[in-house]
Amino acid sequence: MTVRPGRRESGPAFTHVVFDLDGTLVDSAADLVAATNNVLASFALPEVDEATLRTYVGDGAHTLVARALGPAHATHVEEGVRRFLVYYRQHLLDATRPYPGIEALLAGLHARAVRLSVVTNKAEALSRPILEGLGLMRWIDTLVGGDSLPTRKPDPAGLERVLARAGTPRAEALMVGDSPIDRDTARAAAVAFCGVAWGFASGLLTDAGSPSPLVADAAALGALVEGGVVGVGARSP
Repeated sequence: MTVRPGRRESGPAFTHVVFDLDGTLVDSAADLVAATNNVLASFALPEVDEATLRTYVGDGAHTLVARALGPAHATHVEEGVRRFLVYYRQHLLDATRPYPGIEALLAGLHARAVRLSVVTNKAEALSRPILEGLGLMRWIDTLVGGDSLPTRKPDPAGLERVLARAGTPRAEALMVGDSPIDRDTARAAAVAFCGVAWGFASGLLTDAGSPSPLVADAAALGALVEGGVVGVGARSP
């Protein structure tokens, strides 16, 4: 589906960029791994390696803990989530940092009057302190967390809310994320999507069955926002 033939006559091709959080704006892997393995240790279970845990991120704390515990320990999930949140709230910013170039990207887009929003499956009460603590919230118009609405990604309600609040036409919106969840959210809302090559689940976006456009770094993403994309659902040239 062609979204934009190229640059608008004036200003960036996309006037509103909606970002995922973990694996897209910030590298939170180390803190999520520490919190998850703290839960496993509390149940006297072996730790899970970071590479594996990275594949569990993206659908909220409950799913993360459930995947880490596994089917054999499903009865521990609710208590595990409670323990996870107690620990993680105290360690949100131990090692979590913006990916290279993200701060400059957000500042530059904001200066170009591009609206910036975040739609994440992480709870808003966890997401906001991260964005504020890293100094990123100053550029964000609207934050929708996994608990802000009755549904969460890949349901498009959160994405649709931020666009409606800003009055952004769908053709001028771009969803940016690192996982098929983000891609499917954009598709459900009929919004353009671009994946980031640096994320937790970016490899899944290159599957032959449904490849997505990917950018290698923040500078490339900024250029894409300025110039537009050829289409959705195919690799960028």
